[in-house]
Amino acid sequence: MTRLTHDYSYATQKDAVSPVSTDVFFASSRFPHYKIGANNQIVEVKEDAEMSSMKDMVARETALLLEQQKRLSVRDLASKFEKGLAAAAKLSDEARLKEAVSLEKHVLLKKLRDTLEALRGRVAGSNKDDVEEAIAMVEALAVHLTQREGELIQEKAEVKKLATFLKQASNDAKKLVDEERAFALAEIENARKAVQRVEEALQEHERMSRASGKQDLDELMKEVQEARRIKMLHQPSRVMDMEHELRALRIQLAEKSKHSLQLQKELAITRKGDKKTPHLYDIDGTEALGSILFIYQCSDSAPELSECAIQWYRLMPENGKKELISGATKSVYAPEPCDVGRMLQAEISANDQTTTVATSGPVDPAGLGSYVEALVRRHDTEFNVVVIQMNGADHDSHAIHVLHIGKMRMKLCRAKTTLVKEYYSNSMQLCGARGGGNAAAQAVYWQAKAGDSLVLAFESERERNAAIMLARRFAFDCNITLAGPDAGA
Repeated sequence: MTRLTHDYSYATQKDAVSPVSTDVFFASSRFPHYKIGANNQIVEVKEDAEMSSMKDMVARETALLLEQQKRLSVRDLASKFEKGLAAAAKLSDEARLKEAVSLEKHVLLKKLRDTLEALRGRVAGSNKDDVEEAIAMVEALAVHLTQREGELIQEKAEVKKLATFLKQASNDAKKLVDEERAFALAEIENARKAVQRVEEALQEHERMSRASGKQDLDELMKEVQEARRIKMLHQPSRVMDMEHELRALRIQLAEKSKHSLQLQKELAITRKGDKKTPHLYDIDGTEALGSILFIYQCSDSAPELSECAIQWYRLMPENGKKELISGATKSVYAPEPCDVGRMLQAEISANDQTTTVATSGPVDPAGLGSYVEALVRRHDTEFNVVVIQMNGADHDSHAIHVLHIGKMRMKLCRAKTTLVKEYYSNSMQLCGARGGGNAAAQAVYWQAKAGDSLVLAFESERERNAAIMLARRFAFDCNITLAGPDAGA
């Protein structure tokens, strides 16, 4: 009995080992655990819970990534995709491991079935029934294993698809990160260049400021030194002596000028040679801007000037044509800039007899050209004036007003109140006052617009004539000609 048992054990072991191929690799050295459930169904005992839950974990991770994709940064998104790719790789490795385990299970089941088939032919009775039941269980286990393999193949395909998706997403994320990094580097480089340009501009501005400040300081020092030198050379007493000498020379020049004019007039009378015609009237005064010309009686037989009608004219030097000066009907007349370069003539009518007198030479500008040119460079020039007449009526107030003469308009102000403000137009008139009197050389007639006229008195004859020339110059630049009431004639 002992020998039979020994032979059986030996034969069983020999039959069980010999069919196994030498190139089969066993993942483990133990037989898988199974148990029989209800209705004699074979149920496999799960060896590792993590292996079955790996797919769910990857799915949850993917869903979470898709949900957070809009609010995650590019760098975090790339990191998440890298983790998902690693998880997919791990799941693929585990699938290959399951495939190897499945292969081992098939080999073991085949070996077990062959052993049971060999054992069924050697046993009889109840043992044979047990062997047949075991063979049925092995076949059921093989069917279940085949089903598991199908599921495993499907899971493997899904894992490959998920791994491909995650790999593509990872590549896209890497590409996006590279593009964002390149864009950020370009922006940083542009910002660095802009900052460098600003720094260079500031340094250049600082160097120019220092150079200009140094140059201004040097020029100021030179001017101070020159002023000190002039002050040392010209002592106050010497300057006062020179001023007195100049004043005396001016007086002598004026006297000599009057004497010269008188001699010229006598010479003109002598050249006429008509001694029968009495010389009744004559003109006295300097023929220049800023002076006053007045008619006086030369004979006791001449009628009084107050009883005579007087009219002043301009004589054209080219053809000797007369131009009437409207409003100049007094024995006193102050030349204005329109008279420069022309001779003046006056007609005195009394008792149906007309006497004509004229200046011996043209009116001189008296050196106003350079002064007016200096004023033209300004945008606006101010003159202090007093309103003498307003719309033909005398103005009682002698308050100081300011007359602004600009490039586009004229304006009369008192303190901060603007009384008249008009742009240059064809209806505007400007000329010297022609009403007579000692103030005629300093007065101006200004018609700002039709029906609104003023007579303004300036501080000096020089300012009065300069204001007329300046206003006419600016008006001419605007294609407007300013003249007196006789401009139409």
